Amino acid sequence: MNSDLPPGLAVYKRTPTFTEDSLPRGLSADHATKESVWGLIRVEEGKLLYTVTDPRRPYREQFLLPDSEPGVVEPTIVHRVKPIGRVRFHVEFLRSEFGPGKA
Repeated sequence: MNSDLPPGLAVYKRTPTFTEDSLPRGLSADHATKESVWGLIRVEEGKLLYTVTDPRRPYREQFLLPDSEPGVVEPTIVHRVKPIGRVRFHVEFLRSEFGPGKA
């Protein structure tokens, strides 16, 4: 698990693999996850630009590659992605494994 993530998180959902052609429009525009939901952007092939645009964080651009650490998406923090040429990637969503109804 990535060291930027708090302890006790578990993957609960994964998107399909997206390409530069199948990327949902919403992911290339500013958007955010819900409260308590983290994301890991994992590039399978190619290059993806991950940009954090939320005013609560410093503006940051990060190129994500298959061999790099995944892009970490914090809950409610506004961000977007942009394919750089051909790309294949997916997003894993995580939340506390000790959330409501869990022991």
